[in-house]
Amino acid sequence: MDFKQEIAKLLSTVLEGESTEEIYSQLELPKTSDMGDYAYPSFRLAKTLKKAPPVIALEIVEKLNANLPSFIKEVKAVAAYVNFYINRAVYAEEILGEVLKQKLDYGRSDMGGGRNVTIDYSSPNIAKPFHIGHLRSTVIGHTLYNIFNFLGYKSVGINHLGDWGTQFGKLITAYKKWGTKEAVEEKGIEELTRIYVKFHDEAETDKSLEDEARAWMLKMQEGDEEALALWRWFYDISLLEFDRVYKRLDIKIDNNTGESFYNDKMDAVVEELKAKDLLVESNGAMVVDLSEFDMPPCLILRSDGGTLYHTRDIAAALYRKRTFDFAKSIYVVGLDQKLHFAQLFKVLEKMGYDFASDMVHIPFGLVSMEEGKFSTRKGRVIRMEELIEETVNKTMEVIKAKNPDLPNKEQVAEEVGIGAIKFNDMFNSRIKDVVFSWERVLNFEGETGPYVQYTHARTCSLLNKSGVTEFSGVDYEVLADEASLAVIKLIQTYPDKIKEAAAKFEPYIVTRHLVELSQAFNKFYHENAILQSADHVKLARLTLVYAVQTIIKSGLNLLGIKAPEQM
Repeated sequence: MDFKQEIAKLLSTVLEGESTEEIYSQLELPKTSDMGDYAYPSFRLAKTLKKAPPVIALEIVEKLNANLPSFIKEVKAVAAYVNFYINRAVYAEEILGEVLKQKLDYGRSDMGGGRNVTIDYSSPNIAKPFHIGHLRSTVIGHTLYNIFNFLGYKSVGINHLGDWGTQFGKLITAYKKWGTKEAVEEKGIEELTRIYVKFHDEAETDKSLEDEARAWMLKMQEGDEEALALWRWFYDISLLEFDRVYKRLDIKIDNNTGESFYNDKMDAVVEELKAKDLLVESNGAMVVDLSEFDMPPCLILRSDGGTLYHTRDIAAALYRKRTFDFAKSIYVVGLDQKLHFAQLFKVLEKMGYDFASDMVHIPFGLVSMEEGKFSTRKGRVIRMEELIEETVNKTMEVIKAKNPDLPNKEQVAEEVGIGAIKFNDMFNSRIKDVVFSWERVLNFEGETGPYVQYTHARTCSLLNKSGVTEFSGVDYEVLADEASLAVIKLIQTYPDKIKEAAAKFEPYIVTRHLVELSQAFNKFYHENAILQSADHVKLARLTLVYAVQTIIKSGLNLLGIKAPEQM
């Protein structure tokens, strides 16, 4: 039963001219249970009915009390509000019964109808380390991937690798001057980063290095065999590291189609823009004028005829539409690219593509270290593998101190450590900048991933100790106390939170909900005896425990975080 929907229907029978949908949108959830479970504000009716809101609320209550359905225990008028008190036993049975029936599918929806959603996320640069600056795009994008799948869409994860551009001319130059095959084969990206940093250090005093880099890049564009062989070598080395990181983070990506994939698809874009009379000359370059949208011109061709990021991204958008026929195309890319995507979408719109309205840029704030921004050129980064190792090791120290006899310590340390990293990154709205702090990430108290995982482990322990596996004949009257009700309310709203997270592209809505549920459960746990209770009380409370276990595991799955059964 959708209690909110049923109350909206009930109100519609006594509010002439008000639709169920309008009433539904007005219903509120009171902050405290003494104010009811749902509240309807009558302010907006005052003008139509020409009465004071408190008078209207009283009249509504009088009409409703004439024929209250069994799921409503009481209706009260408090000032301008009509407060509904649900029959708690009915409420508990409805909500927990659904979890028992649907299990990990509770909250799953077919609203997507199997339509494709392309999600562009992660996108590290080839020949550069995968560092924590890439973390936000990766974990936010992958969580949205999971959420849209859960809601009945078919997610397509795309890794738009930075595998083309002037940095490769610089890297080839650096390798030729200061690198060796043996060192690169032994140290991989670490060595490529060293010579890349050295290039920029040396280029500050030797300007000829930039000319050499441009010459190598031109060779790549012209198909020079040596240049492309080196580029492919750097590419393969990079993918080995990226794959290791993705495997440890449990990140799924369907398509590694980087920038180079679109090299042979850009001429068609330029020709189409010319045919549609959208290209204009500007200081030797070719641009699309976007002044009608109060935007600077979109650069398509440089003065030397070279293509740019926009050219490539237009080609990518057209390819993705043809290949996946997406219902929505999502780009999880930093806030600093806001103008770039606004221009991209407007150019596609001017080209006559209606699907431009189905494309959305999901920006997020920057990650910086406490001493400043990341810079590969300066060699100031924390590599993702370093972060994972440090966090897992720290987790192992905690486990050895608090639960030295825990079986599978290494696996639990891995799951909890990586969970801590992901949860920390998604705990706040994605638009907020994050100053990376080892102390904060490795804090295992409070509103953290380990706290939620520990709550899940606690539910598993209770269920395992009880030996109860069947939940039939439950006396739901037992769950009428405030602590139980608070937990059940959070379970009920879980499906709506998933939909809200998808609508707003905000993983933190799920993350915060799991924290609230864990806090409410732990309050319930401390206030109610469970395993030592009478059989009918124990069964009812274990039913609640099972539901919490299910929701936490489901939510952590959406966030790409494991749910250990022991900690």
